[in-house]
Amino acid sequence: MSTTPKMLIAGNWKMYKTEAQAVELASGLAAGLRDVLPEDREILLLPPFTTLKAVAETIRGRERLFLGGQNFYPSSEGAFTGEIAPFMLVDAGCTHALVGHSERRHVLKESDRFIAQKTAFGLQAGLHMILCIGETLDQRTHGSVENVLKGQLRLGLAEVDKDGVTPDRLTIAYEPVWAIGTGKVAQTEDIVAAHDLVRKTLQELFPRCGDEIRILYGGSVKPDNAGAILDLDNVNGVLVGGASLQVDSFTAIASAV
Repeated sequence: MSTTPKMLIAGNWKMYKTEAQAVELASGLAAGLRDVLPEDREILLLPPFTTLKAVAETIRGRERLFLGGQNFYPSSEGAFTGEIAPFMLVDAGCTHALVGHSERRHVLKESDRFIAQKTAFGLQAGLHMILCIGETLDQRTHGSVENVLKGQLRLGLAEVDKDGVTPDRLTIAYEPVWAIGTGKVAQTEDIVAAHDLVRKTLQELFPRCGDEIRILYGGSVKPDNAGAILDLDNVNGVLVGGASLQVDSFTAIASAV
């Protein structure tokens, strides 16, 4: 019998929302999702660091509603000005964390090696890690999608204890860089092909549980396309950006069928 976890609908708030705005949004989502969230789904909120404690209090006790950090530094503590440790995320109420998001890779220039360190350290700290991978438009145009995705997966998971990983501790998010915040969405066949490639690579890396690790799609997910995306093979949830900043749009995505 399959032990595949529930679908995960994750909202990445990026660098938006003050504490008061974050509480208002979290409260609205908790209320709006109470009666419409399908039984096979979980919700993850990824607000800015400054709002984590407040959002944690707002969603405390809500079933299938989780909190995560958008980033952290792979060390327990130290002289790393401006950084935050994974244990600080846990202390703030987080159970999950992102790593390898395209904006961290391409805007903030994080290397595959650094992403690998963060993935492994986050798992050791007890966080459920969501490793983001994805190709740029130039890489797709030049036929490099397979090499890019396989490479980012293998390098990002290089320092992970392969025997210690379970489906409830690791998730992969495929986010074609050219579709993030642009309004463009990958074609159905592109999503299916990419997720199939990710699945096969996970099965190679994790023979015991590679077929059960969730794979999310991220890239201009909206209420009008979420249902179709969630219905595709090997799509076990979505990573939502801009549409997660409004109660109505994120609720519609989370409940889309």
